[in-house]
Amino acid sequence: MKEGDLIRVTKVPDGVQDSEGFKTRSTLERCVGRVFPIMGFHEGFVQIDVGEVVGRPSYMESIWIEPGCVELVNS
Repeated sequence: MKEGDLIRVTKVPDGVQDSEGFKTRSTLERCVGRVFPIMGFHEGFVQIDVGEVVGRPSYMESIWIEPGCVELVNS
């Protein structure tokens, strides 16, 4: 995988929970099955911009997800 590749979120990583002020699990659950371009990488995680799943421009919300929770989409 590399920046710009399209990936599909296939599952929510184990142990991810919502907390006060951060709805990480809820946001990831809304991402499952959707396709996003890879925006970057950090410490083994894949960065995707997911603002549109919460009604904002995509660049307004980013998440970093484990590579084992996504699959590469053939272009």
